[in-house]
Amino acid sequence: MVRIRTPFNLDTYLSKAEKGKTILSFPKKQILFSQGDTTDAVFYIQVGKVKVTVVSEHGKEAVVAILERGAFVGESCLVGQTVRTATATTLEDSQIVRIDKTVMLRLLQEQPRFAEAFMSYLLLHSIRVQEDLVDQLFNSSEKRLARALLLLAHFGKESKPETVITKISQETLADMVGTTRSRVSFFMNKFRKLGFIDYKGGSRRNGGLHVHSSLLNVVLHD
Repeated sequence: MVRIRTPFNLDTYLSKAEKGKTILSFPKKQILFSQGDTTDAVFYIQVGKVKVTVVSEHGKEAVVAILERGAFVGESCLVGQTVRTATATTLEDSQIVRIDKTVMLRLLQEQPRFAEAFMSYLLLHSIRVQEDLVDQLFNSSEKRLARALLLLAHFGKESKPETVITKISQETLADMVGTTRSRVSFFMNKFRKLGFIDYKGGSRRNGGLHVHSSLLNVVLHD
């Protein structure tokens, strides 16, 4: 008799009660950890979005990642990093699983299917980081903004593309892309006039930002 292997669900697995593993609710703009803090836990996003930022010695802040449901935050502590090199802040109301470092290491050793799912996540995340680096090195700020919007809308994933909610400000987009807010505003207006994006209900502040597949033309255009 052939045994069918059921899919492993990280959400379900990490929701199980266990010492050293806590499910927490955070409001918007809540700091999970700050740059310079001691590393003592890994965080898993069940609901919401988390912004990861780094501040230079001269006080300049850069957004290095916007992480969503299914992502881990602070996993570098598992490879010997003792101090946080970035700050993680919620962008919206979020539900986060906090896993003590010692518990996370034990799960990776004792639970093969969890370890397999975690390694798959790390590999995909590594590919995304490499793509982000290439984007920063070779593409214009207009292309980088278009790519950021497409990624936030989940274009290129198997699931159906979603609406980008306007809880991500133009300041945050500017930090992600590595340009100024005025340039982001200029390109956003350009994209809207060309029909690549539109604002639900006509309100930039309260409505949803819809990203259309035609925005790929900006990224693919030489």
